[in-house]
Amino acid sequence: MLPPRIDTERLTLREPRPTDGPVLYREYTTDPEVTRYMVWRPHQAPSETQEYVDVCIRAWKERSRFPYVMTFHGDEHEPIGMLEARPRGHTVDVGYVLARRHWRKGIMPEALTALTALCLAQPEVYRVQATCDVENLASARLLEKCGFVREGRLERHMLHPNIDPEPRACFLYARCR
Repeated sequence: MLPPRIDTERLTLREPRPTDGPVLYREYTTDPEVTRYMVWRPHQAPSETQEYVDVCIRAWKERSRFPYVMTFHGDEHEPIGMLEARPRGHTVDVGYVLARRHWRKGIMPEALTALTALCLAQPEVYRVQATCDVENLASARLLEKCGFVREGRLERHMLHPNIDPEPRACFLYARCR
């Protein structure tokens, strides 16, 4: 469905590699501010991040989902975040994370816009969607900047263990063709 590599003006989105684990661990998987709205807790050991990278590599081999590692052009061994597409019939769910030192530089809008366009160019895909915690205003702004429309509020939808032990409300955003 999706290519193993996507290039934008500044970024390369590529398949994960076994060597990405230590860099992702250093860049963001331990950062409580980055992981605040994620569905996983900050990693306590490099092995946790490596296990996740290994799962992502398997997902690409199975073509069940498409977790991209984000890097700057010419620096493909230094991941700065990830962006994932999860096909579900005619819909693709997307999720994303970016190292804090790269926030507010227009990086994620560039990456998400490119991935969304590629997804919607697939003949079987009519909808790309994402959810974000109702308090995650930065993520909501990102989605709106990328042309997503807020379709609703989903109560008790997603567990964000870094905020609350119970499922939280999320906004549902989508971009359709």
